[in-house]
Amino acid sequence: MQLTSFDDITTKYRHIFLSPHFDDAVFSCGGTLGMQVSCGLRPLVITVFGGMPSSDMRLSPFAQQVHSTMGGDAAQNPEALVQRRRKEDATALDYLQVDYLWLNYLDAIYRGNPAYYTTYSQLFGGEINPNDFPIDKQFAQDLLALQERLPDTAWYAPLGVGGHVDHQLVTSAADRLVQAGAKVYFYEELPYALQEGAVQARLNELGGAFEPRLVEMSEMLPLRLEATKLYVSQIAPQFEDIEKMRRAIATYTHTIRPVETVHLERYWVAQ
Repeated sequence: MQLTSFDDITTKYRHIFLSPHFDDAVFSCGGTLGMQVSCGLRPLVITVFGGMPSSDMRLSPFAQQVHSTMGGDAAQNPEALVQRRRKEDATALDYLQVDYLWLNYLDAIYRGNPAYYTTYSQLFGGEINPNDFPIDKQFAQDLLALQERLPDTAWYAPLGVGGHVDHQLVTSAADRLVQAGAKVYFYEELPYALQEGAVQARLNELGGAFEPRLVEMSEMLPLRLEATKLYVSQIAPQFEDIEKMRRAIATYTHTIRPVETVHLERYWVAQ
């Protein structure tokens, strides 16, 4: 079920997943979502950068390049592509029986005139453009207001593996929840976590002490894989093809603790 605003979020939502983009929560936490639903819970996924750009927006050359990796082209207006991605997200989350809310912040490649981020090196691991600081401030305020209404809710936020600026912004806002005493579980984003040493490098970058929390989700692995497959525009740029996606996710979730047929999802809790 789609929610339309923060006002729709009630105390029935005991588990809220913060997804920078439409695919992040399912790519990284699909097994946990499936486990929660199987236990009679109704988790909520909030996609932060789910805003709709105007149809007449002039795409930067870099945004056109990113569009092409998702099966779009330079002639396709950004509104049409985001509509497509929203449809994929709704299909996947409905498949998982998970509720969802799309916020109106624009994806990084659509922000700024001229564009704030014009290369992959700026988008991944680069500095956040100062013009984006108000997003961090406003989103953090909204999360803290929600936390006051939902003090018993567990939050799931991106760790920031890979350094995408949108992930950095959500991680930063979620850190304010940590400081306010909320239960926050930082997840390892796929496919970025597939790179050897990437998770540990991000933990080192954040500093402080983190402890792992493991969710055993072996029986939900097929569900997670099927839900991931529904993000059609993202399979090629993120995994090359469906078969490589299946192998990558199955292998990664097994090697967290390589015991027979056990598959896990790992979260990190700040101490």
